[in-house]
Order: sequence, then C-alpha cells, then structure tokens
Amino acid sequence: MNNLARVQTLWELFLAGGVLMWPIVAMSLVVLTFGIERLIALRRSRFVPRGFATGLLRLASEGPFDPRKVYRLCKEHPSAAADVVRAMLERLGRPLPEIEHVVEVTKERDASAMYANIRPISLAVTVTPLLGLLGTVQGMILAFYTTANLEAGANRAAELAQGIYVALITTFAGLCVAIPAAVIAHFLEGRILAGFRRVDGVVAGMLPQFEKYENRGRVTPAQLAADTPTAATP
Repeated sequence: MNNLARVQTLWELFLAGGVLMWPIVAMSLVVLTFGIERLIALRRSRFVPRGFATGLLRLASEGPFDPRKVYRLCKEHPSAAADVVRAMLERLGRPLPEIEHVVEVTKERDASAMYANIRPISLAVTVTPLLGLLGTVQGMILAFYTTANLEAGANRAAELAQGIYVALITTFAGLCVAIPAAVIAHFLEGRILAGFRRVDGVVAGMLPQFEKYENRGRVTPAQLAADTPTAATP
C-alpha cells in the first residue's frame, strides 16, 4: 500500500510539473537508449580485438614482416586498429611522415563515428536543466500572479509557498536527468580515449617494420590482397 501511495505521489508531482515534464522525460529516454547502444558498441573488440592482437604477435614470431598476411588479418578482424593498420599498409613504401599522417586521419574518422551517438547524451546534459529552469520560471510567474490577485484576507504566504513548491519540480526533474547523463557521457568518452590508446600501442609496434620499406616504392592494395609476392610499385 505504501509503495502504491508513493507511485501515485510521484505521478501527481509529474502532472503538477506541467507540460515541460514531457520533454524532460523524452530526454531521459534519449540518454537511456544511446547510453545502452554506446556501451555495447564501444566494447574492447571495437578497438583492438583479442584475435587481432594475438595474430600480430603470431605473425611477428613466424618470421620476417609480411604485409600481405597482416593485411588479411586486418580484414578478418574489422576494428579501429585494423582500419589504421590497413591504411598504413596501403601506403607501405611511402615516406614515414605520410604514413603517420594517414594514421591520424584514420583515427579521427573512426573517433568521429564513435562520438556521434554520444552527442545526444551531451545534448541532454545541456538541455534538460534548461527545460527544468524554464518550467520553474514559468511556475514562479504563475505563482506570483496568482498570489497578487488573491482576495483580501487570503493567506498569501501559503499560496506563494505552494506555487514555488510546484514550480521547482521541473528543475528537480531536469537535474535528475542531466547529472546521470553527464556521468554516462564522461564514462563513454573515457572509454573511447582508452581504446585509442591501445590502438596507438599497436601502431607504435608496427612503425619500425614500415621504416624498412620507406622510399622503396609503394605497395598497392591489389598487391597486398594477392596470395603471391608482388614487387613494389615505384
């Protein structure tokens, strides 16, 4: 019975908050939906899959660096690390600064795609407190207007206190959405940064192999995909 009464009270508070409670609820659903989606999408395998990392170690232990085997490994384990390494391989033989540039471009492109669905959560962090404040200002205006037009002898202090109490509901609701949204957005951004640090570790381990091919002619994607060795293209 107490739980039922509590639910009814919350529902009554929601209704008392006015029409601006509905967009606040909508923003909470946005935070929940995109938060769950990003938690799934930004798992460890999205950056450096375990199979990709172990595959690189295995290839390194088998003998000399073979770009074709690494290229096939990248295709078998699609991920941020694989995208970066594949972009490096497609410029194999070019000057090292050019390879480092394509690494940064590829990382920025992948990071932008990962951040895309965090933006609605960040929007909720900004918008929901403003919606709450707008509802409170609206409620305060109505409260003061109602108090100013009370009949003589009415308890103005009680009426004003009741109006302010109702007006603050939207601010409370907005903060209840914005604070968890800020924590979720910060956590997801930290996961992306940590993931790309692991990608940087993979790139750092690969660069010495690319230095050996510098200025020896470019290897094309078709040559990398071939099953038999092909001479580099000047």
